[in-house]
Amino acid sequence: MHRKGMVSIWFFIGALLLLYGILITGAGLYELSHPAAHPVVHAELHAGIWWGGILVVLGVFYSLKFRPGRG
Repeated sequence: MHRKGMVSIWFFIGALLLLYGILITGAGLYELSHPAAHPVVHAELHAGIWWGGILVVLGVFYSLKFRPGRG
């Protein structure tokens, strides 16, 4: 339930997803510009960039949908 004056836990989950997504995407972009000497299997798929992007999208969605003071 959402009562007046309370902030939904989903807003904080969205903020965490957004923060983690930014960090993972940044690490993935760094790995893209500075490839490892011994890359992992399927490094060409750039999983960090994809996973970080998905987390950013989910974080923005939850942060906007459950933001405090809306409606």
